[in-house]
Amino acid sequence: MKSFLNFFKLFLYFFSFKISIFLILISVANARSAPDSFADLAEKLSPSVVNISTTTLIEQKSRDIPSFPPGSPFEDFFKRFDNPNGQKRKAQSLGSGFIIDEKGFIITNNHVIDNAEKIMVILHDDTSFEAKVVGKDPKTDVALLKIDPKKTKLVAVDFGDSDKLRVGDWVMAIGNPFGFGGTVTAGIVSARGRNLSGSYDDYIQTDASINRGNSGGPLFDMKGNVVGINTAIFSQSGGSVGIGFAVSSNLAKQVTDQLKLYGRTKRGWLGVLIQEISSDIADGLGMKEAKGALVSSATMGGPAEKAGVKTGDVILKFNNIDIKNMKELPKVVAGTPVGESVPLVILRNGKKLILNVTLGELELAEKDNLIGKTNNNKNKSKVYSKLGFTAEEINRNNKSKFKIKDIDTGIVITAVKDNTPAQEAGLFPGMVIIRVGQIEVNSLNVIDEAIDNAKKQKRKALLLLVKVEDGTRFVALELK
Repeated sequence: MKSFLNFFKLFLYFFSFKISIFLILISVANARSAPDSFADLAEKLSPSVVNISTTTLIEQKSRDIPSFPPGSPFEDFFKRFDNPNGQKRKAQSLGSGFIIDEKGFIITNNHVIDNAEKIMVILHDDTSFEAKVVGKDPKTDVALLKIDPKKTKLVAVDFGDSDKLRVGDWVMAIGNPFGFGGTVTAGIVSARGRNLSGSYDDYIQTDASINRGNSGGPLFDMKGNVVGINTAIFSQSGGSVGIGFAVSSNLAKQVTDQLKLYGRTKRGWLGVLIQEISSDIADGLGMKEAKGALVSSATMGGPAEKAGVKTGDVILKFNNIDIKNMKELPKVVAGTPVGESVPLVILRNGKKLILNVTLGELELAEKDNLIGKTNNNKNKSKVYSKLGFTAEEINRNNKSKFKIKDIDTGIVITAVKDNTPAQEAGLFPGMVIIRVGQIEVNSLNVIDEAIDNAKKQKRKALLLLVKVEDGTRFVALELK
């Protein structure tokens, strides 16, 4: 019986070992390995990629005219041949694009066709068509063109889900670098969610070679779906060094759908100025971790103010989407339909509140110059020696001295000592303290009470909302 049990144990051991090897082999087989060749994919997708040639009229630059005495006949001679009658010259540039609809809709970068007098689209078989601009969006550098294919059958490509891309996934770019049409390069996704210059950026970083002329061309995944629009490179020489950027397909599709419907973008608008929450600011608000977007001010009459959002609120969720950091909020707001009512989860005085906000339209707010228009809502003086600043209640004299405008309530900082918490926090004379934490400041007593409460709660910093020349911002003042 004992020998049988030993045999059975040995059998189970070898069986388990074989199962483990089998599972490992399956895992390896399912892993995304490098393809043997990109040839089949390139052959299939190349007919959907187009070359774009633009012609732009630019002012003829004047040559330097030699210096002659005033009224000299030589001066008149040179001026006569230097761009007479303000002549212009034609400049041509090349880019790439791709077909998204058999009816003739083509996507490219805005910078490829911006200010162009004439746009020509050249297909894979060298057939050319003049294109019209349906719409363009400088914020994301995306443009939508339209050609009349007549009897020519176009081959369109589909958008993929760029959110499913993983760092290390293989991607392939097709474009028109330096005028050499139909050039194929391949690489991997180096990073996702890159922000280069704007609030609405969502770039995929890749090491697939991207050069001048690739702009506007597609970045494909291994299933042949477009996951990005090749847009920019990082290079000191102007050539590819393995750092290229592509607008994510999810963002591009969102923009082009609006361009197709309206001829322009219609982004959701919340109407708040926000800032990042640092660890010091989080501590000042009594938060366990630094997350969300801190509201430094709300636009007068804007959607957020109408919904009850106040300065000092922390936006934790927008339309049931967690806001992990400040940069995420503008993107999710912009991608939400104008006029839609969405829930907003905020943190105020340590408590979570749910507000419902009806979104406005960003483009209309910009047109009406509403962006940044905010509504921020006794002559005592005190020296806060441990913190390193002197302050006094706002009055006619200090308003005149520090040229303070558009505010009548608050505490004016009149002096700041070197090498103190106040200086390290960025405070300087002329700043006006509007709020401490989430409490409006109308006297020095409010600051005194806030300092005492913070010390009792063993907080390391005090959160101040201060008015500066160009608006308001939060400052974390370390307590000592």
